[in-house]
Formats: sequence, C-alpha cells, structure tokens
Amino acid sequence: MAKVDDLDLKLLSELKKDGSISIPLLAKKLNINASVLYSRIKRLIKKKMIKKFTIDIDENHSLAKKKLGVVGQEVNFNQFETVYQVLSHQAGYYGMSSKEIVENTHYYLKALGLWDKRNEQGRNLSGGMKRRLLIAKALVHKPPIIILDEPTAGVDVELRKNLWENIRSLRKLGVTIILTTHYLQEAEELCDRVGIIHKGSLIALDTTENMLNKIQTKTIRFEINKKVVLNDTYNKDYNILTNTDSEFKIEYNKQEFNIQKIIKLLENQGIVVKDIKSEDPDLEDVFVNLTNN
Repeated sequence: MAKVDDLDLKLLSELKKDGSISIPLLAKKLNINASVLYSRIKRLIKKKMIKKFTIDIDENHSLAKKKLGVVGQEVNFNQFETVYQVLSHQAGYYGMSSKEIVENTHYYLKALGLWDKRNEQGRNLSGGMKRRLLIAKALVHKPPIIILDEPTAGVDVELRKNLWENIRSLRKLGVTIILTTHYLQEAEELCDRVGIIHKGSLIALDTTENMLNKIQTKTIRFEINKKVVLNDTYNKDYNILTNTDSEFKIEYNKQEFNIQKIIKLLENQGIVVKDIKSEDPDLEDVFVNLTNN
C-alpha cells in the first residue's frame, strides 16, 4: 500500500464524507492552500487511492443538482405560497432534516432582508423583493456552486450593494460562483476570473487583474486656468482628448510615458493646475477594445 501522511489521511477522510466537496471548501477545512490540495489529490489519484474527484451528471443527476443553486432571470416560484413556504419547501426538495430546513430558511430570510415579508404571498412582493427571494431560494440548500444569471437586474442601488456583500460572503465560505452580467462594474468588483462573450463566442478569459492590464493606456485630467500651447514633440507622446481654457485631458501609455513631462510643460507656460484626476481603465474599456478589434 502507498505511504500516506497525516494530511493525506485527513484529506481522504473528508472526501469519504463528501466526495463532491469543492476544492476551496476542502482547502479551508484542511487549512492548506488550494493549489497544494489539488497537487495532493492528483498524486493520490495517480496512486489509485482516489478513484475520481468529480460528479458524473449522467450517472448521478440528483447528486449533481444538490451541488448547484441557480438564480435565473424569470420568476420560478409559486406566487400563491408565502415567502416562508417557498424557501422551506425548496429546502425540503433536497432531503434536508426538519431542523436544517428551519435553520436555513430563517438564516436566508434574514440575510436577504425578507424576514418581515415571510408571511406575504410571493405575488404581493415588489420586483426587487422577488429577486431577493429567487436568490434565497437558490441558496437555501447551501450548494457549493451557485449560478447567478443577471442577479442584480432591475434592483435598486441599496439592494445591489446588499447582494454584492452576500456574494462576497459566499466566496469567503469557499462557494464557487458563476456570474453572468451585462453590468461590467459588477464583474470587476466580484469576480476572480472574467470571460467576455461577443456574438456568441468567448473572446477572452483571464483573471480580472490580467484582463485590466490588457489596456496599456491611462487617462489624466487637469483642471487649469488657460489653454495649453502644444508642439509637435509633445503631441507624439500622448493623445489629446480635451484642451480648453478650463480642462486639459490626455490619454497616454502607462508603461512608456513620464507624466512629469506634462507637469513641466504646464509649469513652463505659467498654467495654474487647480485639480488633477487620474482614470484607470475598467472592464468596459477592455470590452470595447476587444470587440472593436
């Protein structure tokens, strides 16, 4: 028999309890880095001590469904049931005990601000409240993978921030979240990796940081007291977006250009700089750049 250490034994013990546990959650339980855990799993698979570390959805469709929570764009609950009934019935579909159903239902009603509406029928809720209920319904059985399809579409700013905090909390617990959104700030705020789909094709997939680094330009705006006089040499170093008596705005390559050259230009012309604002590229800039090429 292949030799194993104490950590291997703990790993095997956890997998015996739940062979479909996610890597992030298992890493947290074992208090090790996810990449280290993955390497150990691959080694144990090679030694044939672990048969597989996946769920075959064709062989075990019901188990796969237990590991997923889905929030679609359409309302898919019985609108004549109360909010409490919608959640408790949903939890019951996954074979949870009566105690777990009550605990999870209460937890998500409170977490998503639905507690005061628990005895209201679903049809009487506002659009924003229905969206909250859809998310609670997807979370109530505590799945390791959540699919969120435009989760904040049609909700107000306060609820959007609340939902963002809930998503961040789920990430900290090791839940894998697949998020689809047209709101690119949302993707930038919440996602570790971003994929961009254009005309039905995946045109980019990378970490959020690497995606933002695809844009090499940066914009800076100077609030000034008079128009800047430019020469051909300076015009080659940057793109002028605005040049008026009150504003001078340029776009430059952040890897090559020294901003001190602009400061010196303004000083030499006796221009008073009242304010400076720097604008870093965001995912909207990345999207426009990729889809226009």
